[in-house]
Amino acid sequence: MKRKLQGQYVPISTVGEQARAFVPAPLPPCPPIDWTPQLHSKFDQALLALGRLDSVTTLLPETALFLYMYVRKEAVLSSMIEGTQSSLSDLLLFELNQEPGVPVDDVREVSNYVAALDYGLRRMREGLPLSLRLLREIHGVLLARGRGSHQAPGEFRRSQNWIGGTRPGNAAFVPPPAEEVMDCMGKLELFLHDRPQPVPVLVKAALAHVQFETIHPFLDGNGRLGRLLITLLLCDQKVLREPILYLSLYFKTHRQYYYELLNNVRTTGDWEAWLDFFAEAIIVTATQAVEAAQQLVALSNQDRDKISTLGRAAASAVQIHRVLMKHPIATAGFLAEKTGITQTVTNNALGHLARLGIVQELTGQKRNRLYSYAAYIEIMNRGAELPEG
Repeated sequence: MKRKLQGQYVPISTVGEQARAFVPAPLPPCPPIDWTPQLHSKFDQALLALGRLDSVTTLLPETALFLYMYVRKEAVLSSMIEGTQSSLSDLLLFELNQEPGVPVDDVREVSNYVAALDYGLRRMREGLPLSLRLLREIHGVLLARGRGSHQAPGEFRRSQNWIGGTRPGNAAFVPPPAEEVMDCMGKLELFLHDRPQPVPVLVKAALAHVQFETIHPFLDGNGRLGRLLITLLLCDQKVLREPILYLSLYFKTHRQYYYELLNNVRTTGDWEAWLDFFAEAIIVTATQAVEAAQQLVALSNQDRDKISTLGRAAASAVQIHRVLMKHPIATAGFLAEKTGITQTVTNNALGHLARLGIVQELTGQKRNRLYSYAAYIEIMNRGAELPEG
């Protein structure tokens, strides 16, 4: 449905020039969403896909191990949208205190994302509601170190920002003036808490994401936090027991269309096209996550069967294998420390795992060898590969 402008333009004067900033109208949209049979059906399918995804977490033998890697994949993808060049392997090396293949600032940015998500989920489990206070706290963790640490972490902006272009006058989009941010965010917080009216959680997540990106309340990190908001909302409303749905890969794959839809919502009020895209993103992403989980379970079972042929050496090899499912790039020393097995037994177990084709040694060195659970990383890495060149 085409509506009028979903807000108003206000004149601003910043960096020595005049421009127009956009202040969005509060949610929900007016007039209300036009729920065609097709859009209804799409959201029904999205809810079914989420239900399958939520149930698959109960089938995983080690849900925590899968989540550990899945969250890191999302961190890589979400940061990649912002132009950060860090692969999943780079992040794992960084966490292991090894040398990543990209600038440390890039990997630190991804590592901050993991910490920010963990922090947000922990605070919600402690009873803090999904609120402006929590969003500011999460933002503080997101920008705690590295690039962006000078961009007022944990504080709503007090100056004008813009998206695209070199200045507000040639920008693709100019968010609300700084003095309007608190009012806009306050109204968004009310919407998150079903005021003025309850909204189904999937629809709420879709609308809130657009509103957050439109307000762009921080000097940096808005894209990453806006995507995190979707997962936090689904966990907060108990649609998902675990933070296992991330839309960054879908948004990255369809980046240009994603930006067009956000702009069309603002200028023509075409929320329905955005909601259709959002529901499709959930269906595709949830289905991919279920498939990845099933592939990882199959790989784990297949490799456990191989390990069981080792006889007396199987017990220590199983322990090493279990740690590799959480840390699929590791040194022998790290694995010995995590399992409590002696260095000698660890090295012997790694030798067995290498002969079985389960792990690969990466360095070719006699000392400080680095091992990779390559097949596990390959499954997790699909879609998160760095572009060529």
